[in-house]
Amino acid sequence: MHHVKRRYVIPGDKIVEGNFRPLMNVIKAGNALIATRIGIAETGRDGVKVIPLSGVYIPRVNDLVIGKIVDHSSLSWEVDINSCFSAHLPAQDVFGRDFSPARDDMTKHFAVGDMITARIMAFDRTRDPMLTVQDRDLGKIARGEALKISATRVPRLIGKRGSMIQTIEQATQTRVLIGQNGIVVVTGRTPEGIKLAVRAIKMVEEEAHTANLTQRIKVLLNVPDTPPQQETSRAPVGGTPKSEEIVSTMDEVEEELEVDEK
Repeated sequence: MHHVKRRYVIPGDKIVEGNFRPLMNVIKAGNALIATRIGIAETGRDGVKVIPLSGVYIPRVNDLVIGKIVDHSSLSWEVDINSCFSAHLPAQDVFGRDFSPARDDMTKHFAVGDMITARIMAFDRTRDPMLTVQDRDLGKIARGEALKISATRVPRLIGKRGSMIQTIEQATQTRVLIGQNGIVVVTGRTPEGIKLAVRAIKMVEEEAHTANLTQRIKVLLNVPDTPPQQETSRAPVGGTPKSEEIVSTMDEVEEELEVDEK
């Protein structure tokens, strides 16, 4: 794993001086590299770039995320969590305190390319987030079709009290895992059902800001319209590990989106 330096910048900020190549959202002025967007500047061996913050997932402690194993050292796995930060899963979290790099084969648990569900256990924006899989429903995802949506669209995909994702799951006979980082994994009984669920999820992402989205999703899924039912205390978000936590942490965002679930 190579070391990458990151920090927050605004347009006009000098990121670094030296013989670096300017990449995305960076210009070179003399010997200095200057940011042109608000975001997180990355200085690495390939050059200097700024990742815009709009729509980018910023990790928070206790977030439930879905990630992909992209590398490993002798002590941890590196996990892509659809963020400007790479996450790390310590080997001791999986093997226990007596983990020995010489004795224990890390690839027997997670190999490059594996998808996992995990919880962010530590993050302070000065270091990459640390993950844990020591909880119910966390760990390797055996199968499914993965897709990415903007993390800001997760509350809309879930819907009020899980109404949107329930509609999609029931109509397509699928199970949808949703990470708060915008990674979604769909499993189902038939390829056709999975394909339809993916289509509906993409429609939610693209049209999340529009009115009457629920009705259009029902038309897409051929779901008959029914009158609103009295709300219950149940908090279903089908398939998502400990999904009631996602609902509670996203309430404020959901209100801002002015979800129309009538």
